[in-house]
Amino acid sequence: MQDGAISNTEDAGYVRGRDLPKLLPLWPREIEALRPADHARLLAMLRRALRSERLRGLSGHWTYDLARHAQLLRAYRAETAAHLRSSAAAQGRSPDDR
Repeated sequence: MQDGAISNTEDAGYVRGRDLPKLLPLWPREIEALRPADHARLLAMLRRALRSERLRGLSGHWTYDLARHAQLLRAYRAETAAHLRSSAAAQGRSPDDR
């Protein structure tokens, strides 16, 4: 598997190291962070960016970008799935045991 890639068929095409710097203002160490607290912070940043983009779209603002909105949504879904997998693995169970 490629470094930073998410191995989920739904999230095919998303690579954290390539896609996140285009979407959010992050330092390289923030992109590579693997601690659960850092991952939760990243998810919060993605949620805020998604909310802002959604509001721009709903208001008809000229800066709204449908492609950016779709990329943010794909990144959020992939990072959420990765966070669930890593937290389930840390607890010693599979993500499907919910």
